[in-house]
Amino acid sequence: MLVPRQRGSLRFAERTPAWQRTYVQKIVATDALSAALAAFVGFFARFNDSPADLSLTSGRAVVACAVLLPVFWVVAMGALRTYEPRFLGVGSEEFHRVLTAGLAVVALVGTSSWAFGLEIARGYVVVAFPIAILLTLIGRYALRQQLHARRTRGEAGQSVVAVGHRAAVAGMARQLHRASYHGMRIVGACVPGGRGSTEDDAELRALGIPVIGSLDDVRHAVTSVDADVVAVTACPELDGPGLRRLGWELEATRADLVVAPALTEVIGPRVAIRPVCGLPLLHVERPELEGVRRLAKTTVDRVSAGLALVVLSPLLLALALAIKLDSRGPVFFQQQRVGKDGKTFPMMKFRSMVTDAEKLLIDLRESTDGNGVLFKMKVDPRITRIGRVLRRYSIDELPQLINVVRGEMSLVGPRPPLQKEVDEYGYDMRRRLLVKPGLTGLWQINGRSDLDWDESVRLDVRYVENWSFTFDFMILWKTAGAVLRGRGAY
Repeated sequence: MLVPRQRGSLRFAERTPAWQRTYVQKIVATDALSAALAAFVGFFARFNDSPADLSLTSGRAVVACAVLLPVFWVVAMGALRTYEPRFLGVGSEEFHRVLTAGLAVVALVGTSSWAFGLEIARGYVVVAFPIAILLTLIGRYALRQQLHARRTRGEAGQSVVAVGHRAAVAGMARQLHRASYHGMRIVGACVPGGRGSTEDDAELRALGIPVIGSLDDVRHAVTSVDADVVAVTACPELDGPGLRRLGWELEATRADLVVAPALTEVIGPRVAIRPVCGLPLLHVERPELEGVRRLAKTTVDRVSAGLALVVLSPLLLALALAIKLDSRGPVFFQQQRVGKDGKTFPMMKFRSMVTDAEKLLIDLRESTDGNGVLFKMKVDPRITRIGRVLRRYSIDELPQLINVVRGEMSLVGPRPPLQKEVDEYGYDMRRRLLVKPGLTGLWQINGRSDLDWDESVRLDVRYVENWSFTFDFMILWKTAGAVLRGRGAY
């Protein structure tokens, strides 16, 4: 949760890092260019056969609209706060605001045309504005990918002073390290009591985080390391008045104040702030595990999987033939997995290993590259030649579309676990059995076999808690890139 503070525009410019100012300038230029290109395409498409009649009010209006569209577009994006740094770089809020601003411009143009009798050509509006929205979204996505690449190299980031208990700071550091594209790097910590013994601070030192003060030294710590952000974890010592005073102290610095609530893994529309008697109460909706939207998800899953099987049937037949010619054994491999409500089902995959793979596993147990629960080897001698290609690009999982059609799996969901994994589940882990397992999911787009056990479970529980159609679409969109990169696929 970001705690905003009042700033003058000049002081804000002085406090904003150079890379951030440059990034915003690039976005403004991209938005203007997108609108200009859309205006040209819309004007050409509408008046290609018959030029606009400038003697008529409607002709002059559409020309003025085409010429001024880039200006209106940038102003609208600014009015909807799409250039604020806190919305840029991560999350869907930026794209949501761009879409809202684009629709607002369309509504404004339509209302103005009706109110003043401008009669702006509907053909122009229908072509130009959707193209402007689409190009703006594409441009911002491309810039975001460039920013993520820079952050992966350690550039264009934000230095963070973490405030709270040692264990909470260490947990935050691990999560930020796993998602380096967010660009936040903890450079110091302020913990209760300040620097402790070698043993007390060992975990933080192992993560490369020095303890630079106590909870009373936050402002001094921010100044000493020139931090961009102060991140406060759930900390009983920093109650409401204490947190408010900290915000006042930080007004004299350039650091933003963010607060990590004790409630984690619950995001998006499930959380809303409800002011009651002056108290900003955090209202948490129940997760949608049943109901009409779940029925709609099942319908979309089964219809989409059926269509995918029809479209991909030539490829599936070719792969089946290649597997058959490459090595002895069946084309498909079936394995019992645990689905919704703990019910088992035979999950289907293309066979990518030799037929006696289970017997050979006994001798390979000590060579695992897995996470302590799952056996994985980056160079597994049991995998066939065609199997290496299938696994590299996750093609071996395409037959799971049959499981989706049968209603045993979903297109997006938690990873389908083995029974031996489920036997080791604690209470939190069993949340993942409340929904159908997925052909892809957060585990697929975040590293697959490279993830440790705790992280893979955390991602699955996060999906169950925050499911939505938008979340599913985001995961499906990112799956293509994850498959092509092949990270964690072995």
